[in-house]
Amino acid sequence: MLKVGLTGGIGAGKSEVSRLLVECGAVLIDADRIAREVVEPGTPGLAAIVDAFGPDVLTADGTLDRPRLGSIVFADPEKLAVLNSIVHPLVGARSRELEEAAAEDAVVVHDVPLLAENGLAGLYDVVIVVDASPETQLDRLVRLRGMTEEDARARMAAQATREKRREIADVVIDNDVPLPELRRRVREVWADLGRRAHAAEGPSGQPRE
Repeated sequence: MLKVGLTGGIGAGKSEVSRLLVECGAVLIDADRIAREVVEPGTPGLAAIVDAFGPDVLTADGTLDRPRLGSIVFADPEKLAVLNSIVHPLVGARSRELEEAAAEDAVVVHDVPLLAENGLAGLYDVVIVVDASPETQLDRLVRLRGMTEEDARARMAAQATREKRREIADVVIDNDVPLPELRRRVREVWADLGRRAHAAEGPSGQPRE
């Protein structure tokens, strides 16, 4: 099994890259999706968030009001740290369960938005960073996600810098490009991951000691 950490700044297009890697044959473990699952109504995760931030972070039907919570934590690093301390251990435990269920010869891609921020690079055999200029990120967040410019800039500022992400990268995928070019680059990266996975195995196909 080759364990790949995939990350990138908000609006860099990491989700599109993960989708293309799945098309190529990767097993995807999406930390954002798991983060939603572990705070669904009735979960210990949601109860802990309400304890920390109050009932105003719930909608009328008892689900998490993500825009409301986001407006609170992304403007306050201490509150963001509190939220992360609740959610990240739950996401980590569920991610490990899914990884253990994958085939032994799988290329498992962990889509982890805060990989750089949380010092997680050492958990993976390969770290892929999806990179885009801040101007591209801002445009996508405002134009495609409907964020205000102020909210978009606050969320970008709450993450690691572009330089810090690139420092931990084994592979960088430039996503300031049209989709056909991105698809071509992802296929190149997939071929490289296949070579790395093969090199990690012994002559019998078993993992090297």
